[in-house]
Amino acid sequence: MLNNSQGNGEELVNEVGIIGRIPHVNIVRLIGFCADGFRRALVYEFLPNSSLQKFINSPDNKQNFLGWKKLQEIALDVAKGIEYLHQGCDQRILHFDIKPQNVLLDHNFTPKICDFGLAKLCSKDQSVMSMTAARGTLGYIAPEVFSRNFGNVSYKYDVYSYGMMLLETIGGKKITEDIEENSSHVYYPEWMHSILEETDEIRIHIEDEEDAKIAKKLATVGLWCIQWHAVDRPSMQTVLQMLEGDQDTLAIPPNPFASTGPSRKYAKISVPARQITQDLEVIQELD
Repeated sequence: MLNNSQGNGEELVNEVGIIGRIPHVNIVRLIGFCADGFRRALVYEFLPNSSLQKFINSPDNKQNFLGWKKLQEIALDVAKGIEYLHQGCDQRILHFDIKPQNVLLDHNFTPKICDFGLAKLCSKDQSVMSMTAARGTLGYIAPEVFSRNFGNVSYKYDVYSYGMMLLETIGGKKITEDIEENSSHVYYPEWMHSILEETDEIRIHIEDEEDAKIAKKLATVGLWCIQWHAVDRPSMQTVLQMLEGDQDTLAIPPNPFASTGPSRKYAKISVPARQITQDLEVIQELD
């Protein structure tokens, strides 16, 4: 039930119009909707295992933790869903609200991306859109929304949100649970960097060496996705290649929080991050 729908039901119309054209195993299936006066509702397929938020890794949540192999499968499937939104449809779909609460899980824990109320359509041959106001959830909003010094708003927004979702899921810290306690989402990646650099005590639930490799890979991919400058982030297609590839060939991204220069591990990286993608072109929003 849409109790907080604004205006004349724009979010309802937007979601029905967008999600109705997405046939993908990792996108939630819309069965029907109601728009009778003030009674507005969306009817989805039933997904019994709630959202990914319920299963994030945490010392206080061991009972619900799904294990690292299953978490890796979920991360890969969510990336496939976002990549389909960006490349698989006739028009590129930007979700603008990727977060654990918007990843629902079916009876087999197959993830389904939901909540397209903030989504936007744009043409596939262009990459950047104009925005007059911020949209999304605090903690998952890409920095270019607030300052064009970080680049233009594009499909890289969803890449950033996916990266924050990945770090939150494996790290067990809820980014938006208590803004004052967690300071801000800027410091969360700093904590993950310190773990990869082995300068911080590992507070992630890991049982064996194979799990440690998975955790490191997911953390590394997440940190690549949340690079401050949009041009430095990989596309979702590249994210899929990183997740499916060998951990030993996956370079750790530069640490923007290091105050005394790069560590020995980062010194091995010789390819500048900005060579990953080309400059993005400006596009217009489509109705």
